[in-house]
Amino acid sequence: MTTLATAPQRPADPGTTETTGARVLRALLTQRIALLAVLVVVVVAWFFVLDAGGYLTADYDFDYMSATLINAVPLAMLGLAELLVIVSGRGGIDLSVGAIVSLAGMVFGFTYGLWGWPLWLAILATAGFGALCGALNGFLVAYVGFPALIATLATFYAYKSLAIVVNDQSPISTTPVQELFSISRSVELPLFGQYVPDVPLGLFTFLLPTVVVVWLLVARTTYGRRLYAIGTNDVAARWAGLPVRRTRFAAYTYAGLISGLVAVVTVAQFASARPDAGVTGNGMALPAITIAVLGGVAITGGIGRVAGVVLATLLVVWLNAGILLAFEGNAGAQFQLLALGAVLVFAALLNGVTTRRYGGTR
Repeated sequence: MTTLATAPQRPADPGTTETTGARVLRALLTQRIALLAVLVVVVVAWFFVLDAGGYLTADYDFDYMSATLINAVPLAMLGLAELLVIVSGRGGIDLSVGAIVSLAGMVFGFTYGLWGWPLWLAILATAGFGALCGALNGFLVAYVGFPALIATLATFYAYKSLAIVVNDQSPISTTPVQELFSISRSVELPLFGQYVPDVPLGLFTFLLPTVVVVWLLVARTTYGRRLYAIGTNDVAARWAGLPVRRTRFAAYTYAGLISGLVAVVTVAQFASARPDAGVTGNGMALPAITIAVLGGVAITGGIGRVAGVVLATLLVVWLNAGILLAFEGNAGAQFQLLALGAVLVFAALLNGVTTRRYGGTR
């Protein structure tokens, strides 16, 4: 009796047996940009529904959303600063960005408001001073070997105190500084501006150039490739001959430079160079870190995209704007803190789950 030999059965491809729901879940978890876009739509739609039902204290409409984008300018810029240092790895983080904003803002107040420097020169000096502060952080972390958390916490206290004592705890509110408020006004977009709400000028003068430059830096230069390499595995990067210390040092320097530019933005928004501009309340560092992590930047380093940070900023800004209208008085500000903490925990859990199940986000 003869038997027919049969070919061994190939195991089914797990991807072919995956249900539609599982594929959608995988896409949302691994494609952080898609997930954030969905969350932005859900949050905005939810507040539109609450507004239509009369549950908010004021109108939540496109005009209101556009006006709140003024808050997105410093948050997104500092979120990009955090992206650079976190992606560099070895526990990279910068707790001092808010204090740099305060101190650099005072420098801008002196140069432009008191000493009468031209605006462009004062902005360059302020950005350069911020880069110098960031370079000190980078030196402590990259060359001395301090943990980033300890180094930037120490410089946070140092920069914060210097900002307070440099002008005897007083803001600088001279006429040139007050007139600078005009650059934070809302403007009508060309061509189709009559059909959409006015948008803050700072989106075009500060945020958009920063987004483009940072994207080019991390996605289209050899420095960007080195940055992701050392963030993923700096030991392997060192054996490959990459300048690990110099690359990490530059990341903190760039973060300081961006913080210097944010100082100019905050001075314009407040029409005053305030010594506590970047550290009052929760400060600017913690919201910036939250936005970076929510945007898909892995706290372990080596992973992060500019588009994720921008979308995360929109989500946080429009969520906070809706919370303010959902409660009367000052209660909304307190619930904003609760929402910020919840968003940070959600982002950290999401990053952990995605890394364990799918190997990280893209």
